[in-house]
Amino acid sequence: MEIDALEVRGLDRDTVLALSRPSDAKGLAQLAVHVAMILATGTLVYLSRGTWWLVPAIVLHGIPIAYLFCPLHEGVHRTPFKTRWLNDTVAWIAGAAIGLPAGFYRIFHFAHHRFTQDPARDPELLVRKPTTRGEYWYTMTGIPWWRYRVGLSLIQAVTGKVAQAVIPAARHREIIVEARAVWGLYLAIAVLSVVFRSDAALIYWFLPLLVGYPFLRFFLLAEHTGCALGNADMFANTRTTYTNRAMRLLAWDMPFHCEHHSYPSVPFHALHKVNALIGERIVNTSPGYLAFHRNLLRALPTAADRQPAGARGAD
Repeated sequence: MEIDALEVRGLDRDTVLALSRPSDAKGLAQLAVHVAMILATGTLVYLSRGTWWLVPAIVLHGIPIAYLFCPLHEGVHRTPFKTRWLNDTVAWIAGAAIGLPAGFYRIFHFAHHRFTQDPARDPELLVRKPTTRGEYWYTMTGIPWWRYRVGLSLIQAVTGKVAQAVIPAARHREIIVEARAVWGLYLAIAVLSVVFRSDAALIYWFLPLLVGYPFLRFFLLAEHTGCALGNADMFANTRTTYTNRAMRLLAWDMPFHCEHHSYPSVPFHALHKVNALIGERIVNTSPGYLAFHRNLLRALPTAADRQPAGARGAD
């Protein structure tokens, strides 16, 4: 997203340009932290094999694996690294690791930026946000993510068709080739695992990814849920969550999400500086992710609450 193609909201262009300077050093440092998290938790899985500690170790390991979504997200924006091939390579690897090919996600995500919270045009809204507590818990399982986002890629690979209107026809072949490359990689891993009778991919990647997705939903659900619909004002349709340093490291500073949507040319490491400049103008904020989810659950009705009074009494 080039700065010249964007409206500069509330800050002068020189300030935004000064903040929009990617850095290979800062990007690689952040990437090293994320890889270190995966290696450390993976070591716990290794040391726990053959014991009951394996279950919590796999859950813990799944968190930084699922959060590879964050370097994918940053990479498709091409902002974390000054060197373009670093952005594209990190995005491709991270996307393949979580079942979301980077090329498809780049197009999908840029449409989300252009039409944020527009019910008719924001592709993020194709999966409905929870409106009851039951729907909330279903969303938190990660199943809708697997059925929609990951499922789209599998359908593209198998059928050779791209049904999503958000993808221009001129890009269909590119998206299909990418999907087949990613799913071909998965097939190769599965075959090699059977041939060599190895459970490494299952224990160190697939199972952790499955159990890690709910923790990713814990983060992602806060970005826009409950914010204004049909309002082009980024200060009103996107939430910033004030959280601890560990969460910011894991999520590549994307808790500053209103800042990111308002100035998507700014790399992750400068978003806190944007917050210092525009923080008072942000409409939707939360003092933390637990606070957001607690408030959301309090606001959501149960399925029984939504039934007519007569229907409830009949029971």
